[in-house]
Amino acid sequence: MGMTITEKILAAHCGKNAVTPGELINCKVDIVLANDITAPIAIKEFRKAGAKKVFDKDRITLVPDHFAPNKDIQSAEQTKMLREFAKEHNLSLYFEVGRMGVEHALLPEQGIVGSGDVVIGADSHTCTYGGLGAFSTGVGSTDVAAAMITGEIWFKAPESMKFIYSGKLNKWVSGKDLILYTIGDIGVDGALYRAMELTGEAIENMGMAGRLTMCNMAIEAGAKNGIIAPDKITEEYVKGRAKRQYKFYQSDKDAKYVDVREYDCNKIEPVVACPHLPENTKFVSELNHVTIDQVFIGSCTNGRIEDLREAAAVIKGKKVAPYVRVIVIPATQEVYRQAMKEGLFDIFLDANASISTPTCGPCLGGHMGVLAKGERAVATSNRNFVGRMGHPESEVYLSNPAVAAASAVLGRIGSPEELK
Repeated sequence: MGMTITEKILAAHCGKNAVTPGELINCKVDIVLANDITAPIAIKEFRKAGAKKVFDKDRITLVPDHFAPNKDIQSAEQTKMLREFAKEHNLSLYFEVGRMGVEHALLPEQGIVGSGDVVIGADSHTCTYGGLGAFSTGVGSTDVAAAMITGEIWFKAPESMKFIYSGKLNKWVSGKDLILYTIGDIGVDGALYRAMELTGEAIENMGMAGRLTMCNMAIEAGAKNGIIAPDKITEEYVKGRAKRQYKFYQSDKDAKYVDVREYDCNKIEPVVACPHLPENTKFVSELNHVTIDQVFIGSCTNGRIEDLREAAAVIKGKKVAPYVRVIVIPATQEVYRQAMKEGLFDIFLDANASISTPTCGPCLGGHMGVLAKGERAVATSNRNFVGRMGHPESEVYLSNPAVAAASAVLGRIGSPEELK
């Protein structure tokens, strides 16, 4: 029996010729990741275990991005703990404010994660890197502590589901819409502890930003990981960035899947996830009665340069609706610089939007965009649970950057097509 791409990567990292779904395996990891919320717990556990050194100072990445720049004393103390640990162990992959970016945009951009890697992170959206053809998944902070010491972690090899996206994408439809549509179909537990393997014509023609976005939200369907087989587009992205040797894996033709689903992309228009679950999806055309107070364009899901270009193309020459605030946050310093160089900042500023230094900030209701009681936001982020961006009685609608920008101008949820 053949193996899936996920099974092949796991087998290679646990020294076996093959692994089968349900098998308990011990894997070597290529990168261990934690942020300013999760790393302090891992550091405490590391010290509690009596460890004196990390397994590899060049394989542990600490990124203070959730409450950075520090929003209060507590967050400053948490970041201080990361900084001191990085100094103590001479970690080469510590990213302070000014170098920092939203972790899941930063690591691919900087070539820290490569195709064929096994990556664990104390953050659920670590599954982002499946867009490069890596096995990446979120784990607990105690697992991160153990991996920082040993360079290994145990897994139960997941079953795989295959998703085939046929046809071509309609205008203003992106990877964000496909993954929202998929979650709307299978539900937030529809891929529980499974690998979501994304394939088909639409994926093959999709750029890296869209692929990373889709894998980023695999966790919103309960998946262990999302993954896309690497190809020429992947090669073009990683070859000038990768700091280590990478390897491309492909699923065998006779690989076994517990479920195979196919979607006709010609029938998909921009999708919006309504409160309070990512599975509560509707086409944007069904929601033009919903007024809004805030728009957030950014996050590890949609804060890349391609996302900012898309939003700028919609909002250019227009103004944000009265009493609506728009917060644009480039995901990394490199994205920030590129957006500034391309004149995107001028477009946003002319429209009366605000621009921030890279941070997760509003996505988790951390800072720089917290919602008050009764307020509604359209966000390009990945979660819209109760209280996710602020008050428990606020509402978050998830969309792609084009819909977010159009909604900012309209003062309600709407499509870019309405602005013509």
